[in-house]
Amino acid sequence: MDLTISVLKADVGSIGGHTKPSDRMMDAVRAAADRAIKDGLLIDAYVGHTGDDICITSTHTRGDNDERVHQFAWDSFIEATEIARQYGLYGAGQDLLVDAPSGNIRGAGPAVAEITFDHDPVKTNPLRPAESFFVLAADKCGPGAYNLPMFLGFADPMYCAGLMLPRLGDGFTFNIIDMDNTDGDSLISLNAPEDYYKITVLLRDNERFAIESIVSRYSGQTAAAISATRLHNIAGSYTGKDDPVAVVRNQGIFPAPEELISPYTKAHFIGGDARGSHVMPLMPVAINTAVTGMYCLPLVSCVGFSINGEGKFSESSTDFFDNPAWDYTRQLAQEKGIAMRSQGWSGAAMLPYGELEYSGFRQSIGDLVARFAIRANGHQPAEAEAMVTGDND
Repeated sequence: MDLTISVLKADVGSIGGHTKPSDRMMDAVRAAADRAIKDGLLIDAYVGHTGDDICITSTHTRGDNDERVHQFAWDSFIEATEIARQYGLYGAGQDLLVDAPSGNIRGAGPAVAEITFDHDPVKTNPLRPAESFFVLAADKCGPGAYNLPMFLGFADPMYCAGLMLPRLGDGFTFNIIDMDNTDGDSLISLNAPEDYYKITVLLRDNERFAIESIVSRYSGQTAAAISATRLHNIAGSYTGKDDPVAVVRNQGIFPAPEELISPYTKAHFIGGDARGSHVMPLMPVAINTAVTGMYCLPLVSCVGFSINGEGKFSESSTDFFDNPAWDYTRQLAQEKGIAMRSQGWSGAAMLPYGELEYSGFRQSIGDLVARFAIRANGHQPAEAEAMVTGDND
């Protein structure tokens, strides 16, 4: 059967600032997911949060961009928003940018990543005798946060030794989106390994270019899908960082989980953090982790699932980052974050002017830029000369 994995995530309110959703909000979304399963809309679902973002991972047979599935998620987020408002939580409904979505909720604010594939997990299936995948959910960062680790996991044998084997050695196609093009989805497809350098030319710019999907060149099956949208390009002003999700299939014709998550040991620098305008390291955390540390470190969780023949999840999930092995990386992220934020507002510690997310930053700069004047004939501009001489009459 054709099976779809849909991952939908949104920040619709949190306790005491940008920390975590309340238990009532989480219970409401879980109850909505249970109703959707009982009604036959979904086959299965898992609800968790990363920082202040509620994430729904589901399976169904309705395909990508299904209106009913997306409406279920939207209604669930609306219900959680009403609870947030009732209890005075911060940022209630923050990621819901429209009154009601038209069709699906892509472009309406929530992060969406979906993969549809032929699901036939039997021993004689040469491609996928078993279906395993994991979901990455990030908070306080943009869609380009996954560029480096996804590239290393799917294109670099230093991280994925499986690329030296048959089938995986055929490489992967990277579908990359230009997030600055607001006229529509502007995409380019580049192949690893032969386009290795060309891919890096684009992916170095996390704020403009992002991987939208990765496809196996051996089988033609989609290996990964990422929510590559910029909220400020949709809303026209700052509404929160984009906080991307990704669904990543693994094992067999795809890299193993350990090969795909090993690049996260870098705690690499990305745009995000407090006010969405700083450069900070990405810290791997367990699912259901609140944002309560110093500054506002970008966070990423990683939860793994197996799916049976009917499309149901295994009886439990695997939390890949909830392991003492990641304590070193978390310590590294804290040290890198302290070092960067000790630089405050200067230079590389903050994103460039064009990426400053809060409109107030742009207004502050714009007001000052408007006061600049061209110096004529070697003399100071009249305004500056008056300030020097004290002649303000």
